[in-house]
Amino acid sequence: MLPLVLPFPNIDPALFTIELGSFQFSLRWYALAYIGGLLLGWRLMVWLMHRPKLWPANRAPMRPEEPEELLTWMVLGVVLGGRLGFVLFYNPAYYAQNPLEILQVWNGGMSFHGGFLGVVLATFLYTRAKGMPLWQASDAVALATPTGLLFGRLANFINGELYGRTTDVWWAMQFPTIGPDGQRDWNNLTQPRHPSQLYEAFLEGLVLFVVMWWIALNGGLKRPSLMVGLFFFGYGLSRFMVEFVRQWDPQLSEMVATYGITMGQVLSLPMIVIGLFMIANAYRRPALA
Repeated sequence: MLPLVLPFPNIDPALFTIELGSFQFSLRWYALAYIGGLLLGWRLMVWLMHRPKLWPANRAPMRPEEPEELLTWMVLGVVLGGRLGFVLFYNPAYYAQNPLEILQVWNGGMSFHGGFLGVVLATFLYTRAKGMPLWQASDAVALATPTGLLFGRLANFINGELYGRTTDVWWAMQFPTIGPDGQRDWNNLTQPRHPSQLYEAFLEGLVLFVVMWWIALNGGLKRPSLMVGLFFFGYGLSRFMVEFVRQWDPQLSEMVATYGITMGQVLSLPMIVIGLFMIANAYRRPALA
């Protein structure tokens, strides 16, 4: 007997589709999440730059127009890093045999950890080129990131992807499978599973955003690198916990069976350790006036 399950909402993955003869264009929720997260992150950074009293020496690390330039660098970092991270972390053997598919980002396959490393590199290169204080600019980027995670995880949920493992909890959901034509098959549903995308949206997005911004607005930005450390630790811990109920990638089943740990947890552990170190180091020094 199946446990009580919540219905999975039948939301079209495409917000709208335009068809002109053989030409077809769809704006998908996932693309909208990327766009919305980047744009909202940009506006949050501009807001921070207009409030110099929050920063050391009452001086913001960037002029209000500069976050827009940084956004361009970050977009490249997210796309290139996310794709290369997926290739290297999750399925290197397949892409070694099919190298041309590495460029086919429209077929899916992006790694958060890879995209995160791409953003880190983009921020480092941009601040170096502009002569900006690296850690203060990075703190601004860290504060803007949880909103993108929130939107991204909600888009994962709408797409019915990256769901959790089978469970008998009352809030479990049955997700539609994907048919041979690439469309959802509502006649063949998965077993009841954890809606782990919503867990991640709540922890990595909402909770992390509230905690980081509360600390930032109460003197946290006077301690350079504190926000970066909080993000490292908060995201790493959230992801590590959710991985216990999230369905692992099929190509990594042998790793999970052998070591009892997922690739997401392996990649999150260094973030937790680095985050704790950065938080401790930021509080060991006196806050800058």
